Amino acid sequence: MLTSSQWQLLETASLNTLNLRPEHIADIAAHSDATLLSNTQLVEFLQVCNCLYRGGEPLITDLAYDHVFLAELEKRQPEHPYLNSVEPEVTFAGKTVLLPEKMLSTEKTYSADGIEKWLTRLEKAAEDIGIDIASLHFKATPKLDGYAAYDDGTLLYTRGDGKKGTDISRVFERGLIVAGNGLRGQGAGEIVISLRYFASHLADNFDNARNFQASIIKEKDLGAHALEAIQNHAAVFFPFAQLPSWQGCAADLKTNLADIMTQTLSSVDYDVDGVVFEVTNDALKNHLGATRHHHRWQIAYKSNIETATVTVLSVTPQTSRSGRVNPVAELEPTRLSGALISRATAHHYGMVKEQGIGVGTVIELTRSGQVIPKIERVLKPKTPQIPEHCPSCGSTLVWDSDYLYCLNTTQCPSQIENSIEHFFRVLANNDGFGGKTIQKLHAAGVSSVYAIYQLTLEDLTGMGFGEKTAQNLLAQRQLSQSLAIEDWRFLGAFGIHRMGLGNCERLLQHYRLADIFQLTAPQIMAIEGFADKTAAAVVACLAKINNDFQRIYQLGFNLTRTPFLTEQQQNHSPIAGKIIVFTGTMLHGKRDAMSQQAKRLGAKVATSVTGKTDFLVTGMDVGAAKIAAASAKGVQVISEEDYLALLR
Repeated sequence: MLTSSQWQLLETASLNTLNLRPEHIADIAAHSDATLLSNTQLVEFLQVCNCLYRGGEPLITDLAYDHVFLAELEKRQPEHPYLNSVEPEVTFAGKTVLLPEKMLSTEKTYSADGIEKWLTRLEKAAEDIGIDIASLHFKATPKLDGYAAYDDGTLLYTRGDGKKGTDISRVFERGLIVAGNGLRGQGAGEIVISLRYFASHLADNFDNARNFQASIIKEKDLGAHALEAIQNHAAVFFPFAQLPSWQGCAADLKTNLADIMTQTLSSVDYDVDGVVFEVTNDALKNHLGATRHHHRWQIAYKSNIETATVTVLSVTPQTSRSGRVNPVAELEPTRLSGALISRATAHHYGMVKEQGIGVGTVIELTRSGQVIPKIERVLKPKTPQIPEHCPSCGSTLVWDSDYLYCLNTTQCPSQIENSIEHFFRVLANNDGFGGKTIQKLHAAGVSSVYAIYQLTLEDLTGMGFGEKTAQNLLAQRQLSQSLAIEDWRFLGAFGIHRMGLGNCERLLQHYRLADIFQLTAPQIMAIEGFADKTAAAVVACLAKINNDFQRIYQLGFNLTRTPFLTEQQQNHSPIAGKIIVFTGTMLHGKRDAMSQQAKRLGAKVATSVTGKTDFLVTGMDVGAAKIAAASAKGVQVISEEDYLALLR
């Protein structure tokens, strides 16, 4: 069956009135047989799959969409309008506006033979207009698998239907940055999330990066995960013009295609699902033109996502530091995309229960390039393998929505060890306290961060550590106290529920670290970015960790205090209450530092100019069009020097 979030996407796109029933849609996806569908059913199923994919809740793989269902429609009705138009995106909150230029889809191929045929067409077209084939120049860039958007320097639009998109400029106002040179107005690009950040911060809460990217755009009030990703610059708008690229001639492209693909696919830390090739000769591009669907001078060689039918050997529960027990499917060893895969995440036990994942379950496993393997769908369900007790401490588990939790927070070994490891990892000013070391310490009776700070050289050697290793651990522990760290990072190291590093910094802009344990939920709610549920959770968690925090805090750490956003600062600041946008390359400091200073002085820093903007502060390399557009809105445009003089 479709999930509730998938069905909600279909309702938003007005596709819930189709003839296909939810159970029929799920059945078609499970069997991947397009030949049994009528023409109407086939088109409707394609519409459903496109909607769910672009909404971050994919139903089938790209490969199945293109090679099974889209190919069947091309065979039956090659002139069908669906094949000759840009697949529409889910409508997000915001006004629909005409795009500055059309954003077409890209022609796709899944084979080297497809690239050869495309090159042959280009070479023939070049001959037709008298261009020397040897002079043709080609470019290859990674095909980002994010949310397509267009930035004209003033507004940011979704791709929509290729002609009209939705104004989502709010994502820049929330702090989203532009990757590359950081400048607005570079045209088409994609909103993406760092793969490493997703794996370390988001994988437990989102099924895939696309699912998370949707939350950045469509939520009116950003969730804590989305806000923190934006603040950490892990989520960005990446203009295509800033992408790393391979460049060369047709002969090089043909000879080194495999190497070019490998090099380009690994050139960015974002989800990619292929490589985009294009010819750069303007005369040839103009001659080739475009269909209503794609440019003829460009093609995407999509990663051939490998799939395998695999049997589940068992489902292993793993307890995290928060007490959530996550299921990991142990699989028959299977080679996919050059790697031997024996495990895959099942996301949560709600999925295990609903889809019947247990011993003997047959699944379809997918992996593309370096992407983590995932369970694409269950082919033959079996009795779900769901634990009743925590695998670490044996406590009875409890359900909370789709998740299982161990509530034995003070004695569960996994929660204790993961929490200690989290503390030292977030401080990020020391090395040595990794998982293996902490396991050994815990086995010897060390069960808290505070206890680690009480250990002596004799204690460590008595636990089985060599003298040199023990001395190194003590030295690293001393570094964790002596090296300067921000007080919000120190607070974040305690792993407070709903308190990522961004929220920790926001809280300490209003209250001193020593005073936050007396705060009430209404006081926290008064701070921008804290909703009622978050505030209540923060108060409860602060009370829970108070004793441990105070003992560790009093050991003495070199903490850099977060500057307050005080009324006194704001009242004496010439930019208090003003909305400021910084653009261009600054000579007297980085834009991030200038933004932080402006916020401390009571200003609101935005990333795009609107009619409400008070100052556009310009550095070097700012286009005249951007300045003219700001002036037309009544915005005061000042140079970096004038801005600094204003502050003085």
